Amino acid sequence: MWFGMVSLFPEVFKALSDYGVTGRAVDRGVIELDYFNPRDFALDEQHTVDDKPYGGGPGMLMKVQPMRDAINAARQVRELSRVVYLSPCGQRLDQEELKKLAEFDDLILVSGRYEGVDERLLKQEVDLEVSIGDYVISGGELAAMVLVDGLTRLLPGVVGSEESVERASFFHGLLDYPQYTRPAEIKEYAEAGDVPPVLLSGNHLEIARWRHKQALGKTYERRPDLLTKYDLDEKEKKLLEEYLEERSLN
Repeated sequence: MWFGMVSLFPEVFKALSDYGVTGRAVDRGVIELDYFNPRDFALDEQHTVDDKPYGGGPGMLMKVQPMRDAINAARQVRELSRVVYLSPCGQRLDQEELKKLAEFDDLILVSGRYEGVDERLLKQEVDLEVSIGDYVISGGELAAMVLVDGLTRLLPGVVGSEESVERASFFHGLLDYPQYTRPAEIKEYAEAGDVPPVLLSGNHLEIARWRHKQALGKTYERRPDLLTKYDLDEKEKKLLEEYLEERSLN
């Protein structure tokens, strides 16, 4: 999968290209990152990329020409790329949206800065605006990194275990179940409880059942909004009822 990163600070993406899952994906050629800095396309000696907004107000706005030319330079590498602008005004990024975007071979990711970009650029050049949450950060680079990381994990052969991808939080619309590792007992953490006996039983059917029940219960308690989009079947309704009953007895 190819990513054209349009950014004033391309060096920050070394966190993607040099480390972790995404770094390994780059090394193996599963993903490719190309960078297009709008400053390189500015026409004046100062390489100016921003200006005051019409109508007044605080801050500066990114100019159309350098941004447009940077996007067009990316399009010359991959002509049919879909252009995504990382924006707090965009569609909320979730796992389902990641799955849709993973169907594309090429994406141009545009990272805004300052007070954003000229609205005409968005209407003329951008196919989709995406937000990673309802909060303010300094620029679109961090959001672009989140998007690339999430997409990379969905590509075949990137994560060591396909099963680990499918069991991750949100993949099937639920939060992840609680997990434990060795040692089975930690004296200093006695108040946190023991490892659930079912996980030590070796009974894989019961373990799967327990995990699914915990995922349903955790989602109900922490993100009930997710369950409004999740179609519970009869078995899952009974599992959730069982979870809530167990909670009320403890």
